[in-house]
Amino acid sequence: MGTQAAHVGVCVYGAGRWGRNLIRCLHELEAAVAVIDPDPAARRFVEESWGLPTFAIDSDLPRELQKRITASVIATPAATHTYLAMKALGRNQDVFVEKPMALKVEDAQLIHQEARRRGQLLMIGHILLYHPAIRHLKRLMDRGELGTIRYLYSSRLNLGVVRREENILWSFAPHDIAVILHLLGQEPVTVQATGGSWLQSGIKDVTVTHLSFPGGEKAHVFVSWLHPFKEQKLVVVGSRKMAVFDALREDAQLVILDSGIDLDAAGMATARRGEEEIPSLPLCEPLMEEMRHFLHACATREQPLTHGQHGVHVMSVLARAQAMLEDQDQGKNASLEVSG
Repeated sequence: MGTQAAHVGVCVYGAGRWGRNLIRCLHELEAAVAVIDPDPAARRFVEESWGLPTFAIDSDLPRELQKRITASVIATPAATHTYLAMKALGRNQDVFVEKPMALKVEDAQLIHQEARRRGQLLMIGHILLYHPAIRHLKRLMDRGELGTIRYLYSSRLNLGVVRREENILWSFAPHDIAVILHLLGQEPVTVQATGGSWLQSGIKDVTVTHLSFPGGEKAHVFVSWLHPFKEQKLVVVGSRKMAVFDALREDAQLVILDSGIDLDAAGMATARRGEEEIPSLPLCEPLMEEMRHFLHACATREQPLTHGQHGVHVMSVLARAQAMLEDQDQGKNASLEVSG
């Protein structure tokens, strides 16, 4: 593993809950060089856990250490992503940005365009695309084994963790939207969304997003942090077979069902419930695979799977959904004013 990462020295921005997972993977891959975090307790945890040098701000890095850094991994609050990514690109570093790529499509496009202009590598942290089940499902769909894809349904539900800097759409839905765009290989022609705010005014706790694609496929994304139990599922319905990805099921995260609705010569519909297939998948940690993919792309200059343009496409869908949510809120407020 160290050989692959030998040419890449990474500075990680953010040592919070998720940032520590990234640091762990990069340390095991022998690529982590330094960590930046303003919180003294977070820095102390990193130093004690992995023995890495930490700093409150990147300007504190010694010159010799700066020379070793060829890439930045950004795992800070989403509002800081644009500033930190542009700063790293300005130093001619390759950049990995956790999702969401930014909070505005314009900022995502700015990062993507700057990376292209400088010839630097840009990768977005859409971890599910590195999950062995999603990779296997993509191969099945590309080979047509599910038949014509009719619709996809995803649910990402939990009780907490409630965010203050972003709503549930921006916190949870990027995972599912990234997977759906990847599996279908196209962008939606229409985006509709609805949701509700109960815990904090103006911050959606629950949203349902409906996507329609050029080929007639439909997709539905249901996300909530105000739900009695945890669920992370993706259902793909094809004309021949169906597939269920359950991220929380350890024994069979991906199940292929030979089920559907068949029509006879007279047009009569008959439900077909065939056998279930549980494909054998490699045992690997998606986050480790994601970091290994990033280091490989940095070393070889190959375009990563979750490249900047893919991130912009995801951001575009999120922005269109957010605009619809805001329009609904404005309509509700107008209705209240009239009734008042």
